[in-house]
Amino acid sequence: MELQKVESFIRSAFNNQEGFIPLHEPRFLGNEKRYLMETIDTTFVSSTGPFVNKFEEIMAAFTGARYAVAIVNGTAALHLALVLAGVEHGDEVITQPLTFVATANAITHAGGKPVFVDVDRDTMGMSPIALQNFLDANAEIRGDGHSYNKTTGKRIAACLPMHTFGFPLRINEIADICTKYNIPLVEDAAESLGSTVDGRHTGTIGLLGTFSFNGNKTVTCGGGGAIVTNDEVLGKKAKHISTTAKVPHAWEYMHDFVGYNYRMPNLNAALAVAQLEQLPSFLENKRQLAAMYSSFFRDSDILFVDEPSNSVANFWLNTLILPNANAKNEFLRHMNEKGIMCRPIWQLMNRLPMYAQCQTGDLTNAAWLEERVVNIPSSVRV
Repeated sequence: MELQKVESFIRSAFNNQEGFIPLHEPRFLGNEKRYLMETIDTTFVSSTGPFVNKFEEIMAAFTGARYAVAIVNGTAALHLALVLAGVEHGDEVITQPLTFVATANAITHAGGKPVFVDVDRDTMGMSPIALQNFLDANAEIRGDGHSYNKTTGKRIAACLPMHTFGFPLRINEIADICTKYNIPLVEDAAESLGSTVDGRHTGTIGLLGTFSFNGNKTVTCGGGGAIVTNDEVLGKKAKHISTTAKVPHAWEYMHDFVGYNYRMPNLNAALAVAQLEQLPSFLENKRQLAAMYSSFFRDSDILFVDEPSNSVANFWLNTLILPNANAKNEFLRHMNEKGIMCRPIWQLMNRLPMYAQCQTGDLTNAAWLEERVVNIPSSVRV
């Protein structure tokens, strides 16, 4: 397909906008300013304030989770979720190499070491077949009931798949495998707010799930995150240790756990609540844009990534698969030179210097996608 035609179509999709078209910019179309001023007027701008609680109520209701805990950002949410799942220093966590670096970093923050298994080409998320093959070859359940890596001798403390660009992966199959091997499942749902699998929201299938509200997400509060879970003990513990594990008292300082100062400030929560009020309309707007892209790229040599079967995607970042690496690079060069922001998928985590020594399975699909995938402008259109 001629790149000039793609360029013209993207501009037409955004009302023939001239000049720079960003990849994904936030939209503040509701009560954002009013709620922010309320936090300033009441002086409740830190982690104590009504909007933090309101944010948690909305997140729990929207995702269907029993508990939602407001966290300062998505990486901190991942770190804390892994701690809650039982990851300790020296443990291993199985994850995917095709992900944003925060996924692997959070494992390291929790004291663990990533192990990388392949993804599926259609979902770009962890492959159940790759996970099963890796565990069949490397894992054994010992007398304490935990799975251990026969190659390294380390405990496999968690499995951490990521729903790439908001496209749900085969999470039910992953969950079944994790149950078989008694490995806690933590979902990195940072990018998938509004995405479901068989009617269940991403992040709620595993033991714990996490979300991000960074400036480039479907809804944003500048920086922010959330942990969701249906486990009562973990839900209450998440809230407790994210607020420095302080035991409630009118004036005394008593802490009963090594806690974290990870609670989302009321200032950010005010922005998040206003954004969440608009989430249904944002999702519908983005679905309409995805349908336009899908129709445009149909029958071309560029594949538009659509939502997997039995799933609803939020189409956070619309995604293309180019024929090869040269075509990808030419696409990126042309679009960015013309002021249309497009980005490649991330470099594989096992290629980064700090993770180059991590154990991997066969990563054929991840490498194939790394050579071909680009994201195109995906903002809510106004």
